[in-house]
Amino acid sequence: MMNHFRSIFTVLAVLTAVQSTSLAQGLFITAAGPVNRSVGGAGTAAPLDAMGAMFWNPASITGLKQSELSVGLAGVLPNINTSSSISGLASGSTSADPGVTPLVNFGWVHRPEDSDLILGVGVFSAGGFRTNFPASLSNPVFLPQSNAAGTPGGLGQLFTQATFIQFVPTAALQVTDRISVGLSPTVTIGDISASPFVFDAPDDADGSGIPRYAPGVGSRSQWGGGFHAGIYYEGENGLNLGFTFKSPQWLESFSFNSTDELGRPRTVSAELDLPMVLSWGAAWTGWDQWVIATDIRYHDYSNTDGFRDSGFRSDFAVAGLGWESVVTVATGIQYEASEDLKLRIGYTYNENPIPDQQAFFNVGTALIYEHELHAGASVRINDHAWVHFAYTYYLENDVSGPIVTPAGAIPGSNVTNTLSAHIADVGLTIRY
Repeated sequence: MMNHFRSIFTVLAVLTAVQSTSLAQGLFITAAGPVNRSVGGAGTAAPLDAMGAMFWNPASITGLKQSELSVGLAGVLPNINTSSSISGLASGSTSADPGVTPLVNFGWVHRPEDSDLILGVGVFSAGGFRTNFPASLSNPVFLPQSNAAGTPGGLGQLFTQATFIQFVPTAALQVTDRISVGLSPTVTIGDISASPFVFDAPDDADGSGIPRYAPGVGSRSQWGGGFHAGIYYEGENGLNLGFTFKSPQWLESFSFNSTDELGRPRTVSAELDLPMVLSWGAAWTGWDQWVIATDIRYHDYSNTDGFRDSGFRSDFAVAGLGWESVVTVATGIQYEASEDLKLRIGYTYNENPIPDQQAFFNVGTALIYEHELHAGASVRINDHAWVHFAYTYYLENDVSGPIVTPAGAIPGSNVTNTLSAHIADVGLTIRY
C-alpha cells in the first residue's frame, strides 16, 4: 500500500513541470503584433507590417513599400481547468487563476534609397505561459502534498510561469524585381519557474520513504539562439509565394539553485529547446483593395529536446513531454475599406501535438487548442501613423487520458485538461 501511494504522489508531481514549460518551451506564438494576429498569423507571403514580416519571413520585408516602425502590446487571458479522478481515492475539478499575461512586440524595417538591401530589427514575445492553481481537498492532482508513508497526496497549491523573448536582426536582399532572400540570426532568452521541478530526480533526504521533487525557482535567464532564413516571390499577376526555415533554438541547460527536503543546497536542471519550424505561404493581391493569405507550417516537436522523450526515467525524473510533430494552417483576409481604414479576419487550425496517452504528462498545457478565430482593424490617424486593434479567441478544447505511474497507468484513473483563451492586441505603426 505504501508503494502504491508513493507512486501516486510521484506521478502527480509530474504535473508542475509540464504546466510551466509547455507553451513557452515549445511552439512559437501564432502571430506577432495586431496586424499579423488579425489575419491568423498568415505572414510568410503577405508582408502587411514590419512585425509580421520579420516574424514569419525575413525575405518578405522587401515587400514593405516604406520604412516603418511598429510596436504592439497584447494581453492573453486563458481559461484553464484540470479535473482528475482515481477510483476509490478522490475526484474533483479545479480552475486556474493565471490572470492576464502581457506580450510585447517590436519591429523596425529601414529601406535605404536606391538600395536592394533592406535591414530590420525585431523583438518578439515568442512564447509564454502562466498557471495559478489553488490546493484542493477533492481533486487528486491538487490534494495537499503528503510526506507520510501510506498517506495520499498531490501537488497542493501550484504556480508556474515561463517566458521566451527573441531578438531578431534581419537583412533581406532583392535579388531580382520579383525574388528576395532574407536571413535573421535569432537570440532567444528564456525564463522558467516550476515548483516542484520534475525533470530532475526527487530526493528523500528526510528519510520519510516518500521522495519529493525539489523547487525549480532559483534560476537566471537562459540564453540560446539559431537562425531564420527565407525566400519571397512577388508575382506580376498578384500571386505572392514564400518559404522559410526556422532552425531549432538551441538553449543553455535550464539550471536551478534549489534545496532538498531538509533545506540543504541542491542543483536541478533539464534540457529544453524550441523546435524547428518550416513555413510555406501564398498570398493573392490581384484584386484591388484585397489581400488573401494562407500559410502551412510544420512544427518538429518529435525531434526537439524536452519533447521527443516521454514517461519516467529510472530515477523517477520525467524524460519529456512526448509530443508529436504537427501541421498548422493559417488563413487571413484584409480588405481596404478606405484610405483610412483596413479590416481583417483570420482563422488558424493547429493539430494537437499531445496523444491521449500523454495527457497526464501535459496537464494544463496551453497547446491543446486547435481552432483560433481572429479579427482586427487598422485606422490611419495622419499621413504617417496607423493604430491597430485585434482580437483572438481560442475555442475550447480538451485532452484526456489516464494517470500514469512508473509501473504503468493506474486502473480507473483519469485526467482531463481543458483550455480556451482570449487575446486582445493594440499597436502603432509609423511609416516614413
